[in-house]
This record gives sequence, C-alpha cells and structure tokens, in this order.
Amino acid sequence: MGSGKTVVGGLVAQRSGAAFRDLDLMVEDQAGMAVSDIFAIHSEAVFRSIESSLLPKALQPDTVVALGGGATLDDANWKLTRERATTVYLEASFETIWGRIGHQATRPLFFGHPRDEIQALLERRRPRYEEASHRVNADAPLDAVATEVLKLWSV
Repeated sequence: MGSGKTVVGGLVAQRSGAAFRDLDLMVEDQAGMAVSDIFAIHSEAVFRSIESSLLPKALQPDTVVALGGGATLDDANWKLTRERATTVYLEASFETIWGRIGHQATRPLFFGHPRDEIQALLERRRPRYEEASHRVNADAPLDAVATEVLKLWSV
C-alpha cells in the first residue's frame, strides 16, 4: 500500500508496450463498487475471495500487474504469482508510504487506524514482500522507480 504499484506499473506497461492490470481495479469492476465499499458493506474476506478468483486472469504473459498489498499474503496466490510472473518488491519506507496515503479515506486498511497500527501491519507483511525475486527502492521518485523496474522486467 502506497509503494507506487499502480503508478509504476502503468509507467512500465506504457514504456514497454505491454498490457497493464491493476488487481484492485479488476476487483472493483467485478464487484461493481469501490474496494472501500466492499470492505465496509461486505468484509475483507469477500474482497480477498474476489481478488483470488481474478488473479489468474491478471497474470497473463506480456502483462504488467499491480497486485494489492495483501494479495500475496495468501500462499496459493503467492505460488501462482511466482510461477507466472517476475516479482518485484517496491520497497518503500513507512515514512514514504504514510506520506503518500496515510490520509486517504479510500484506503480501508489505513483510514481511521492509528499510525503505529498501520506500521505494524506493514511490518507483518514485509517478510512475504521480501520473498520477491527483485527489490527496487520505492522511496525514489516514481518515474525513476519505473525505470528500474523496466530494466528488471526486460532482462
């Protein structure tokens, strides 16, 4: 969350001529409502179920995919992602992430929660993110991050 996945993914896709998929947007299209509404009206479990069902459709050849921050926490999702994609962890400091999205009401796992609780959530997720094949410093300007990701994806 807030590492720049959507912006960076879009830039990499544009620069490479590849298709781009944002899994959160795919979930919103499927559900007919915003992610924040899915969480509020249904539950995180419903969101995660839809997310998992759409993941295989997102992970297509010659496609850049931005996965939501929790998508890879599910072991089956992570296994599928590692089998089908080059994985890149956009590693951003908590300060960068908080600065980008800490105030956004559309982020259901952030909005209304204390800063230390959000930082603890990110720290719990970090070990899975660190299993990615590559890491890129996402504290840098997102244009520069996209340049680094494109280099990795083009190898």
